[in-house]
Amino acid sequence: MMNDAINWEEMYVSCLPHVFHFFCFKVGTRVEAEELTAITFEKAWSNRMNYRQDQGHINARIFGIARKVAVDFFRQPKREVPLSAVLEISDPIFVEDDVQKRINFDKLILILSGLSEQEKELIALKYGAELTNREISQMIGLSESNVGTILHRIVGKIRLEWEK
Repeated sequence: MMNDAINWEEMYVSCLPHVFHFFCFKVGTRVEAEELTAITFEKAWSNRMNYRQDQGHINARIFGIARKVAVDFFRQPKREVPLSAVLEISDPIFVEDDVQKRINFDKLILILSGLSEQEKELIALKYGAELTNREISQMIGLSESNVGTILHRIVGKIRLEWEK
């Protein structure tokens, strides 16, 4: 039974940046994040007739789909991304800044790669998708305070590694 009260265009506009940033955190490249975002919304739209309001907020449903799309993505054999899709040519004046940003980015990626899958997922939902602890807790089945505590510990762990 479809929920006619859902404004799908409004939902798409409000959720799109959050889903895209979630995938940026999960996969690390803009091209793949865009592709996975598109797949997520295509699946949500294709299954819109099955959505019922008593199943929870539509945003939770969208992120449930996004999480499954991410799992499917990581099950696939690794694909090569063309170098042109990753590199951006910078203004020569800002090359030093870009190099430092790249060094910092690489360092952060290395630190994040040392986290458990649950920790990576929580970081992606909190800082990539910009979800609240309450939204995350409803999505993954932990209490809101537990999500906050775990995130606090993860951020502390990241800071510690950053300072090394």
